[in-house]
Amino acid sequence: MSEKVTQEGVIAWLRAFAAAVAANREYLTDLDAAIGDADHGINMDRGMRAVLGKLPGAGEPEGADEPGELSQEGVGSLLKTVGMTLVSTVGGAAGPLFGTLFLEMGKAADGAAELTVAQWAAMLEAGVKGVQARGKAELGDKTMIDALVPAAQALNAAAAGGLSLADTLWGAAEAAEQGMKATIPLVARKGRASYLGERSAGHQDPGATSSWLLMQTAAEALAPGAPAERPGA
Repeated sequence: MSEKVTQEGVIAWLRAFAAAVAANREYLTDLDAAIGDADHGINMDRGMRAVLGKLPGAGEPEGADEPGELSQEGVGSLLKTVGMTLVSTVGGAAGPLFGTLFLEMGKAADGAAELTVAQWAAMLEAGVKGVQARGKAELGDKTMIDALVPAAQALNAAAAGGLSLADTLWGAAEAAEQGMKATIPLVARKGRASYLGERSAGHQDPGATSSWLLMQTAAEALAPGAPAERPGA
C-alpha cells in the first residue's frame, strides 16, 4: 500500500463516506430525534448525494445526482468543492460545520496532487480548527468536536511517531469512535441539544457519530481491512 493519499484515494473516501451516511441515514436521524431536530441523517445524506454528483464514474448510491467532471487542480480543489456543496445543500447546523471542515481541509491541501501522512494530519487539524472557530465548541460540549479533536490528535501523534498510513488512519478512526461514545453521558452545551439541559445526557451525539463515520471510512477506503487483519497489527 502506498504511504501517500492520492486524489483518487480521496474520491474513494468520499464515496465510502457517502455510502456509510446513506446506510446509516435512519440511525443518524433517530439519534438526532432524541436531542435535536430529527433531520441529521436526512440532511447529511442529501448533502453527500450532491457531493457524489460532483465526482466522476458510476457506483453512487441509488438516487445520487448524475456524475460530474473531476477537477484536475488537485486534492485541495476537490475538498473545497465538497465543502461548498455541503454548505449549500445540508440543512441545519451540519451544513456550515461539515462544509467548513472540508473547506479548511481543502485550503490546507491546496495545490497538492497527493498527501503524505504528515500532510493528511495537518489537513484534518486545519479542518477541525475551522469547525471550532465557526461553532465555538470545545471538547465535552457534546458535539462533532468530541470525535474530531481526538481523531486529529491521534493523527498528529502518529505522524510525529513515523507510523504507517494504515496505522495512522485506523488510530484516528478508533480515537473518533471513543470520542463519539464519550458523548453519551455528557450534558450538551451547544446547539439544539443544549436546550434540553440534563435531559440531553444518556444520548449519543449525532454529529459526533457522522464524524466517526468520516474517520472510519477514511481508514476503510485508504487502508482496507480491520486493524486486526492488517499485517503487524
